[in-house]
Amino acid sequence: MTSLRITNVHLIDPEGQTVQLGSLTIKDGRIAADDPAAPELDGQGKYLAPGIVDIGAKVCEPGERHKESFRSAGLAAAAGGVTTLVTRPDTAPAIDSPETLEFASRRAQATCVVRTYQMAALTKGRLGREMTEIGFLLDAGAIAFTDCDAVVTDTKVLSRALTYARQLGALVIGHPQDPGLSKGAAATSGKFATLRAIPAVSAMAERLGLERDLAMVEMTGAKYHADQISTALALPALERAKQQGLDVTAGVSIHHLTLNEFDVANYRSFFKVKPPLRSEEDRLAMVAALASGLIDIISSMHTPQDEESKRLPYEQAASGAVALETLLPAALRLYHAEQLTLPQLFRALSLNPAKRLGLPSGSLADGTPADLILFDPNAPFVLDRFKLQSKSKNTPFDGQRMQGRVLATFVQGEKVYQR
Repeated sequence: MTSLRITNVHLIDPEGQTVQLGSLTIKDGRIAADDPAAPELDGQGKYLAPGIVDIGAKVCEPGERHKESFRSAGLAAAAGGVTTLVTRPDTAPAIDSPETLEFASRRAQATCVVRTYQMAALTKGRLGREMTEIGFLLDAGAIAFTDCDAVVTDTKVLSRALTYARQLGALVIGHPQDPGLSKGAAATSGKFATLRAIPAVSAMAERLGLERDLAMVEMTGAKYHADQISTALALPALERAKQQGLDVTAGVSIHHLTLNEFDVANYRSFFKVKPPLRSEEDRLAMVAALASGLIDIISSMHTPQDEESKRLPYEQAASGAVALETLLPAALRLYHAEQLTLPQLFRALSLNPAKRLGLPSGSLADGTPADLILFDPNAPFVLDRFKLQSKSKNTPFDGQRMQGRVLATFVQGEKVYQR
């Protein structure tokens, strides 16, 4: 079937910021002008939106395939409405050469049911000592460059990498965190961390890290994206950078939008993420920044960890949570709380990440790829982590009541998931 007309659906347009009842036609893998003669699929009054473009998911190939493979990540993404995965290079070994990048690309093309793009490391081995061959990695298909949470401390190395990236038009993704202050921390400084005797870091570490990165961007003129902003202290620096006209965007993880430090409760290690969960005031500040457009992108920061890595004392447990399948229902908490509209959510989940990466997806405009999700935002369920498609089951939402189910996912017009 080369054509399909999805009728009786609420169309979520993140560009026009509208939701309206209508229909959408798919022809030859793209969104096309309305064709009443095309075969029909009755949407039954549910919601149709651009597929999610997720920046910063970790797929553990090469090196730790037992935690997550491209196949399992693709199945999880499709079930969660993620039609484009942009994967991190913090693998074992790191994706820091054209050879390792091409390996990951081939594995993804062979086994993953959704679109995939790979980011490459900014420095060799993510060690911060010598920049990677950015030009060769771009030629091999790298879509952005990042050392993830291994912050480059040598500013001379960072300035060279940013300068070279600017000359080639490459996007650099930074992790705003002062590595000295945050070393060994498992919580955010405050009364809760003190009462629980958890090693903590001040929220100021994020502000310091961001201000340093933004100063380097101002000096070099590079394109820069902050992977996760999680504290209100960092927002003024971000606002100033945008007002100055720097080519800067910022993201926030779904966990920092929907959880706070008290969710850790009695040392629940599935809630240990990086940076650590913040105060409720910080969480609300992130929601407000997202609504205003100061923060551009919501990401899953999908980080699979096996049971052995998580079933440890809180301080020793590995950081990270799986989130490909929980990204949409968790984000819909903000919609049901009337804090964000559906077009605002999909502006941050689909349109903005696609625009930042120069991808043609993320909208419902005619001629764009038919990467779409059909979902019911009101369908209630209780999450069972053992039913997740991901190999690893380290979700903080296990056993929680959630609302919002993906009914079907389309990639280039082909249905890759149906509930």
